[in-house]
Amino acid sequence: MSRAKYLVTGGAGYVGSVVATHLLEAGHRVTVLDDLSTGFRAGVPEGADFIEGRVQDAARWLDGSYDAVLHFAASSQVGESVVKPEKYWDNNVGGSMALLAAMRDAGVRTLVFSSTAATYGEPVSTPITEGDPTLPTNPYGATKLAVDHMIASECAAHGLAAVSLRYFNVAGAYGAAGERHDPESHLIPLVLQVALGERESISVYGDDYPTPDGTCVRDYIHVADLAEAHLAALGAATAGEHLICNLGNGSGFSVREVIDTVRKVTGHPVPEVTAGRRAGDPAVLVASARTAHERLGWTPGRADLAGIVEDAWNFARRTA
Repeated sequence: MSRAKYLVTGGAGYVGSVVATHLLEAGHRVTVLDDLSTGFRAGVPEGADFIEGRVQDAARWLDGSYDAVLHFAASSQVGESVVKPEKYWDNNVGGSMALLAAMRDAGVRTLVFSSTAATYGEPVSTPITEGDPTLPTNPYGATKLAVDHMIASECAAHGLAAVSLRYFNVAGAYGAAGERHDPESHLIPLVLQVALGERESISVYGDDYPTPDGTCVRDYIHVADLAEAHLAALGAATAGEHLICNLGNGSGFSVREVIDTVRKVTGHPVPEVTAGRRAGDPAVLVASARTAHERLGWTPGRADLAGIVEDAWNFARRTA
């Protein structure tokens, strides 16, 4: 890609900041738009312009000088979405609708959207493909799916070139960016908190699943691999088409494998407590990334769990 100018909404958050960093490293100009409700000002990479504001107000800043938008701004806590669905419909759907209108008015015709595996809900088969049914089981997944439908309509009616990337479990760290959620809900940083002495133990929800060790299996992808997929998506976006790609490593690791890997990487004991299954937790969630390979030319290069955990551990120690 030649030098271009990009707006990154939600670029002070975990994934958005890593993607913004990769864009800058590739020689592009980047403007981050983030209201800092969940992102961190320190997460905005050096060299990026920063606007503190809501995506609902993107029309105030978006103009025809931008080549594309990469859209990460969203509320993303599954549990919170169940008790505060109105927040998710407003932020995720309302914000995306306003962004699409701003892009249309400004003549910015390329979009890469941060979607999610939560759009699929309970999987009907493994690995999950883009053609599988989308039956989200919570408002977070439902709002992301609604935005995907909205984007598809925009592509058909107005010639938008768009790629939706459906992530599975993102982990690891890159540069100054790593996972910082409040409250934390992701397994790897939770286990690392035990290694740091910030938690007494890690809860294992169910050890009687039909998997090799009885614990749930999930597909983990390094955040740097994820960022590279976004850059590839910019080059693959085609006017009038809404391309959807799953992003994962194509295999999975169990909860116990993650805990054991943290023990090996950190050298710390990680006490675990077995609890009952959580409602709605599938035994296995693994992605087929074949479409991303065929259409984006993308293959994850950092699929080693120990490497993912080591990067996350180094970040956790720096920010503890």
